[in-house]
Amino acid sequence: MRTIKFFTLGCKVNQYDTQVIREQFLNAGFKELDDHLYADVYVINTCTVTANADSRSFNLIRRAKRENPRAKIIVTGCLAELDGERISGISGITHIVKNEEKDRIIELLNELNEHNGPNGHNDKGISNFSGHTRAFLKIQDGCNNFCSYCKVPLVRGASRSKPLDEIIQEANRLVKNGFQELVLCGICLGSYGKDLQSQKNVVDVIEALEKINGLLRIRLSSIEASDVSERLIEKMAQSKKLCRHLHIPVQSGDDEILKRMNRNYCREDYLNLVKKIKMSIPQIAITTDVLVGFPGETEENFQNTVKLVQEILPLKMHIFPYSLREGTPAANFKPILNPKIIKEGIKYLKNIAERCSLEYKNQFLNKNMNALIEGRSKENPCFWEGYTDNYIRVWVKSDLNLKNQLISLKLKKIVIAKGFILADFC
Repeated sequence: MRTIKFFTLGCKVNQYDTQVIREQFLNAGFKELDDHLYADVYVINTCTVTANADSRSFNLIRRAKRENPRAKIIVTGCLAELDGERISGISGITHIVKNEEKDRIIELLNELNEHNGPNGHNDKGISNFSGHTRAFLKIQDGCNNFCSYCKVPLVRGASRSKPLDEIIQEANRLVKNGFQELVLCGICLGSYGKDLQSQKNVVDVIEALEKINGLLRIRLSSIEASDVSERLIEKMAQSKKLCRHLHIPVQSGDDEILKRMNRNYCREDYLNLVKKIKMSIPQIAITTDVLVGFPGETEENFQNTVKLVQEILPLKMHIFPYSLREGTPAANFKPILNPKIIKEGIKYLKNIAERCSLEYKNQFLNKNMNALIEGRSKENPCFWEGYTDNYIRVWVKSDLNLKNQLISLKLKKIVIAKGFILADFC
């Protein structure tokens, strides 16, 4: 039996894409190996959103080559889209596969002829999600926004939506296989449907999925501020299945920087949106992304971001240092900030984010909430770990098998250093 390993970097869409490839190989008779074993074939699904992602991608390629010099190594993903020449400089690469051909990897490899296995090609999505209790369901790909610092439109192409009937079929397969929460993901999720004749949008997808028996939760992965409609807010306020959690990237809280980033909103727009959301859905969790050190960012610009973060009180915040991406307008912007200043800004903002998270979580202490348990904690197997619908991470102690169960818990104590809340059974 031929063996295979998968390495994936980057966003939820990339993780979904890897699962599509995984199912094709498994259906063709390949066996997936654990991390510590050497395989015949390696598939490395790369990311290029930052310079760090580039570096990690190259490290994984070299690691695969070291593990088994005779293995067939396939490199795909966003780094492969524009940097194939650099990748091909590493000896022993079998195939470099662009994003548009990801679902044909098994054919391109031509392993099926050698293996005499069944045809593993499947472009109708997934039926499982390896290693997860929540399944990611890609409904959209590509981006038309062209933020000045971002390579994603260059490597993912224009926005494309999956037909609604295919989404429903895929969701039904996942639910049938035991997944009770689906996370809808896309490169620009809120653009869903704009390219379809039916003119469906993300709320139409949610409403269709709500009808599936056995599906307990629907979560949105990330959505741009301009795509959070009144209808979506109303749906989230009323729905019993749609999780009270919105990840809305802000990137900066300063109007000058937002304009140079080519974001299509201003500081006040974002603040007013969050206020409107919180008025309609009082306990909702807002999470966000912030980019520190954009070319020309001053201390005043940075402090405007700090103030915005303190106002929106996010449960969680992803903080990234600005990373110059060749081919983007921002690559020519000046002045470039000193890396030391960027590092100090990130550290300061992380402290602010931790305080905001603590303040948000405090309001739920001694309250009963439902949590979907994902599995035993890797840090302490005596505890089970899961998430509330508003994305609060909880731990509960039990000798029972709680995996993939939706249980009612009383939230008791915030463990600040770890970012979770200890809970008891109600």
